[in-house]
Amino acid sequence: MTSQISEGVRPIRLAAAGIALIAVSYGLARFAYGLFVPAFRETFDLDATAAGSIAAGSYVAYCIGVLVATTATPRFGARLVAVTAGSLATVGTGVIALAPDAIFLSVGVVVAGASTGVASPPLAHAIAHTVAGADRDRTQTVVNSGTGLGVMVSGPVALLVHDEWRIAWLVFAGIAAAVTLWCLFAVPTARGEKSASERSSHRLWPPGATGLLGAAAVMGAASAAGWTFGQDLLETVGGHTRTFSTVAWIILGASGLLGAGAGDLAARIGLRRSWAMSMIALAASLVALAAAPQNAVVAAAAFAVFGAIYIALTGLLLVWSTQVYDGAPARGVGLVFLVLALGQAGAAPLLGVVADLVVLTAAFWLSAAVAVLGSFVPAKRT
Repeated sequence: MTSQISEGVRPIRLAAAGIALIAVSYGLARFAYGLFVPAFRETFDLDATAAGSIAAGSYVAYCIGVLVATTATPRFGARLVAVTAGSLATVGTGVIALAPDAIFLSVGVVVAGASTGVASPPLAHAIAHTVAGADRDRTQTVVNSGTGLGVMVSGPVALLVHDEWRIAWLVFAGIAAAVTLWCLFAVPTARGEKSASERSSHRLWPPGATGLLGAAAVMGAASAAGWTFGQDLLETVGGHTRTFSTVAWIILGASGLLGAGAGDLAARIGLRRSWAMSMIALAASLVALAAAPQNAVVAAAAFAVFGAIYIALTGLLLVWSTQVYDGAPARGVGLVFLVLALGQAGAAPLLGVVADLVVLTAAFWLSAAVAVLGSFVPAKRT
């Protein structure tokens, strides 16, 4: 048995470093791309299809990162893999900042996107092995809410630099480097699996995996429009200023912190009900954006709901995965976020095509319909 719960790792210390790593990898290295899509389209002369394709490249890199991290974490330890995630975020954001053309932009986005896939499995693994059972689900969902923190931080940086988007990405690279150093000292090694009896249950497809992974795929596809084209919708269709769209992005990130309560919500009203209600709320936020992007109040409220619900849904998936793959938390979380990213990777370029051929709002209506269908996936404990 290699569990390190007895070593006295402080949950608060691990949670703080974990939130920071998730914030820089997801909130800055990955999802900040959507915040800067209007600037990237203007600088590099990109159409919606090209912007969606670059986003898809980030999701594919995320998938590869998940596969590598899921295998590497039990073997090399959570600390090394977490530091690798931070390093990828640092390099990727730095390349984006210095990109002379769309090709280098794509390379930076891909490297940055890989960091997100590498980040989640080691943190889930470390928490499962070092945090006592009573606090485990809560710690998992709190760390997962770091995405909202990163999104919230990226907005003010964008406001401060105005049109000098390269400065923003250099700042992101600096923050990522600092967090990487923090993780080197704060994340425990946490090698190996829990016990011999749990290792015997390490099947790739245990009971309950079909519903879990199906839910992750649908949720990924449904959320792609908001992350990739939300800013573009506010500026090109809604007619809002860059400042307003950035403030809406900050609201999205701040609201995402509310998603930290997903674990407590599932414990109180049940995983199935929590999932269905959250997917309907996701659909409602997308419908609001599609129906009234010109209305500042509606748009801001829709961004707030989208941010809170997205983090809540990923938190529910995280808790759900650690139940289905209870003997191999890194594997379960890795597979869930892999499938979620595949859903986003498949949807982003298709939504870009829909936007170019029809209208951008059509992509949001389509995504809302997918979210409604996803609410019927039967989430349940094993």
